[in-house]
Amino acid sequence: MALPVRDQVRYWSIALAVFAVVLWFLGNVLLPFVLGGAIAYSIDPIADRLERLGLSRLAATAVISIAAVLLFVVLGLLVVPMLVGQLIDLAQILPQLFQNLREFIDTRFPSLLDSGSQAHQALASLGETLKSRALEVVQTLLGSARSALSLVMLLVIVPVVSVYLLLDWDRMVAEIDELLPRDHAPVIRRLARDIDATLSSFVRGMGTVCLILGTYYAVALMIVGLQFGLIVGAIAGLVTFIPYLGAIIGGTLAIGLALFQFWGDWLSIGLVAGIFVLGQVAEGNFLTPKLVGGSVGLHPVWLLLALSVFGTLFGFVGMLVAVPVAASLGVLARFGVQQYRLSLLYRGLTHQDQDVE
Repeated sequence: MALPVRDQVRYWSIALAVFAVVLWFLGNVLLPFVLGGAIAYSIDPIADRLERLGLSRLAATAVISIAAVLLFVVLGLLVVPMLVGQLIDLAQILPQLFQNLREFIDTRFPSLLDSGSQAHQALASLGETLKSRALEVVQTLLGSARSALSLVMLLVIVPVVSVYLLLDWDRMVAEIDELLPRDHAPVIRRLARDIDATLSSFVRGMGTVCLILGTYYAVALMIVGLQFGLIVGAIAGLVTFIPYLGAIIGGTLAIGLALFQFWGDWLSIGLVAGIFVLGQVAEGNFLTPKLVGGSVGLHPVWLLLALSVFGTLFGFVGMLVAVPVAASLGVLARFGVQQYRLSLLYRGLTHQDQDVE
């Protein structure tokens, strides 16, 4: 006989509370394992496809691992040093850009920077902050990243965890399936399939879109000659998973930098703006429909809320698990609404009598 609903709710609530406590206290310890699991989940379809082509699971994992090592070496030698260098240069030049902005406003709109105006005081305060804090913030950010994600974690633990999880992924899924409560196994399997479909469409699809657009923005801006084209393209591509936000942030930053660098050369400024317009056209009409498909049930506002809440509560690890948790909660919410529509609470006795007649 199945457990009463009250007992089931109690047990599942305890399991959820234990999960939250573990995430709270062991977030930094779990970070490489969460990253490794995310990587293994993302590339598992590639391993499955290689298996269908005739390779064993071990051979498929070996092929993917070798390709990943080669890619990591290329990125480590070419892209990452350039990206970090541009970030530091941008932090160093921010005070000069701010000074140029003040001179431009002073020339074009002198009334805005009257010595007694609030705008003048705000800009002066902002300028002093930039001069004293810009480089310090970047150095602190880089130092924090090094301390949070140590070299050993990046180069050893995460790849090792990814390889082992990828190698045993199908077996682990089968083992978890065997542990499901027998009375609820069919429903849990259906919900798991829905969650997997949502995650695979969003994470893998939007990850590919972000990579394509980030590469396009970076290469195109560098071809045009924008001084910090690589870092602007990386930022725009990174936040592309939130509709329109990537283009707004990247476009504003790129056009603002272009105005200072190419002032008077309206063709170059127009080319920078056109790069983001073309990117948005390609994303909305080709990339997102082709790679992501239709609605996957993750509204941008819901996604932002999940990232904010989990990032605040659990730090960087919370941000990593925010998307799968948001997808899972969305699937569970839709399932709950479906069950509610079939229940007496929604249909009522009158409607039930009509169905019987």
